[in-house]
Amino acid sequence: MSAAHRKPRQRSLTGPTARTAATLALASAATATALDGAAHADPRLTPSQVKAKVDRLYQEAEKATEKYNGAQEKADKAEKKLGSLRDEAARRTDRLNTQREALGSAAAAQYRTGALDPAVQLVLSSDPARYLDNAALADRLGTRQASAVGRVQRELRQIEQLRSEADGRLAELRKRQGELKKQKKAVTGKLAEAKRLLDQLPAAERAGVGDTGAADRASRSDSSRDMPSGALPKAPDSRTAAAIAYAYDALGSPYVWGATGPNAFDCSGLTQAAYRSAGISLPRTTYSQINAGPRIPRSQLQPGDLVFFYSGISHVGLYIGGGKMIHAPNPSAPVRIAPIDQMPFAGATRVA
Repeated sequence: MSAAHRKPRQRSLTGPTARTAATLALASAATATALDGAAHADPRLTPSQVKAKVDRLYQEAEKATEKYNGAQEKADKAEKKLGSLRDEAARRTDRLNTQREALGSAAAAQYRTGALDPAVQLVLSSDPARYLDNAALADRLGTRQASAVGRVQRELRQIEQLRSEADGRLAELRKRQGELKKQKKAVTGKLAEAKRLLDQLPAAERAGVGDTGAADRASRSDSSRDMPSGALPKAPDSRTAAAIAYAYDALGSPYVWGATGPNAFDCSGLTQAAYRSAGISLPRTTYSQINAGPRIPRSQLQPGDLVFFYSGISHVGLYIGGGKMIHAPNPSAPVRIAPIDQMPFAGATRVA
């Protein structure tokens, strides 16, 4: 092998050279670790900063949850519509098969006479699509039969088109659901981080921040102390009274994403369940519930009205009078009684 093609022999590092290289490598690794740690180090937040972060994350999470609930509701409706389309297609196919059997009887008679019409051969085909798509059939059949076949053909084609459209809508909604789940997961991660920061505060500072984990996890009996005169508020009618009674009975129940009872709720899930118990059907989300009845000025609120908060209409509670409501706040607190002025008021609706 010529000298030009020889690989240069690598020299191993020994002695001072090796020690120098090792020192440089360790220093480089330490620097990288320090920089990485600095990049991910949590700044020391004040109690007020922690509270602001927690409040913001709860609101973001609730917005995402309401959008997810809306997408779920639409997906459920799309699935029901798709099911009804498939049922109708099956019924019409049965009718078509009955007509084919009648035509098959005519074919048998023609076969016995030795005059099996090519069009009737198509009738006996096991593939209805080919049978219906063959335009020559209509020319060879009688007017009545051609009309019936044409009608069924149009119906089946329309059903296939509607089913295709429904499948497309459902796929789009499920894709949207997936995106919302990712968003919800991301927000939940932020909530966990905020809770970790909150838990690092001393107990006194945590209470000052407004940690509702201890103070607001009231039992049903504790919350009942807020009842006027130890009884349910006076409602304008029996259905409203039933909804309010349900909400009182739910006091102390945990907040759970997407829950509509009977043992856990999110904010719109609670109001929906309360009025469902009274025989009134409400939409699933805050964005829809605010349009479930006439808007009511804040000055004219009465027990049973739905009260909404934030500019995005992302939170709802059930008004019980005296400037208070029952609502499902967030994951840090159960269903409870709270003043309506603790959040930015966005509007009210009367549904009963």
